[in-house]
Amino acid sequence: MREFSHKLSLVPAGHQFFGWIKPQTSVRVTYFYIDPRAPLLDPELRFAETEFKPRLFFFDNDLWETAAKLKALSENSKPGERQYAEALSMVLGHELLRLNNGVVAAHQNIRGGLAAWQEKRIAEYINQHLLEDTSLRTLAEVARLSPYHFVRAFKQSFGLPPHRYLSKLRMDQAKSLLADPDISVTQIGVNLGFSETSSFTTAFRKHTGFTPTAYRRSLQ
Repeated sequence: MREFSHKLSLVPAGHQFFGWIKPQTSVRVTYFYIDPRAPLLDPELRFAETEFKPRLFFFDNDLWETAAKLKALSENSKPGERQYAEALSMVLGHELLRLNNGVVAAHQNIRGGLAAWQEKRIAEYINQHLLEDTSLRTLAEVARLSPYHFVRAFKQSFGLPPHRYLSKLRMDQAKSLLADPDISVTQIGVNLGFSETSSFTTAFRKHTGFTPTAYRRSLQ
């Protein structure tokens, strides 16, 4: 007689959960398997050392929204969204700690954004690998920071999170390419790493408010 809709369950390592259900309607379940020693988790959080309490059929709005975003990305991933998925994964870890401890312990303070040499190296690396699906861990290694500290410092230096900054650069490049009438919209999408014209159109409209074709007409 339980209500399972919009419910979360946490089964920590070393625990087992099993049971049976006789549903009145079709049931869909999404599983997230979390490596407590994953490189994206900030070592200062001591995630792997935390003894998580099992929780069954609970609801937490922040945790639910983060999990829902990750689920949506896994079902319909687009070019340039790897960094966004990795950032959400880090947020998921923080939400689990907050839930387990009542509140997440304060992090070590970060003095400003990236150093000048880090900004330069990151900008050069991004420009050289703009069309690649570069991971947050790779970018963090270029700056010689942990992924968590890198995301915070990057946003402070560049004004946007890494995934949004990379997406903006790709769309800026798309605008330049659209100025050339000899290159088709489909080819521009392919050049930018989109497998389908529709996904390129959706991304471009999200950033500019125009479809690629409408934007090209406005230039004329």
